[in-house]
Amino acid sequence: MEIILREGQKSDMRAVLFLIKELASFEKEADAVELSVEDLERDGFGAHPLFKVFVAERIGEIAGMALFYERYSTWKGRSIHLEDLIVKQEYRGEGIGKALYTKVLTYAHQQKLKRVSWEVLDWNKVAIDFYNSTGAKILDSWKVVHMDERSLEDFVIKK
Repeated sequence: MEIILREGQKSDMRAVLFLIKELASFEKEADAVELSVEDLERDGFGAHPLFKVFVAERIGEIAGMALFYERYSTWKGRSIHLEDLIVKQEYRGEGIGKALYTKVLTYAHQQKLKRVSWEVLDWNKVAIDFYNSTGAKILDSWKVVHMDERSLEDFVIKK
């Protein structure tokens, strides 16, 4: 089957949100998604878009997506963070994930960005093996730190 990779459009955000929820479920965080289609449309397609998304179409259906955004490294300069890369369960194993991954890395290379970074869960051996096979470096000595909305509010109010 032919796969069409393209930049996501505002009209794709319902399918993108579906994929985000599917990823959250896969990562055992099914109830963690707070975003709406309207949030994605506003944040990705306003005057100053906060992210880019590539989608993979198969038979007229969005089968996967990669959502990323620019950030700045004080050590390297311009870089991007790959927030999510997900392929619908029924289309996994067909090369769609690798095609989206390649699309993001090609974009970064063409933009002369210095780095692409992302997180992978320590139990996701298939993804870890894939990333290692592509030359990506998994930094075991670094820990991801998050301050969620509640903790942020508590910290700011208690300061």
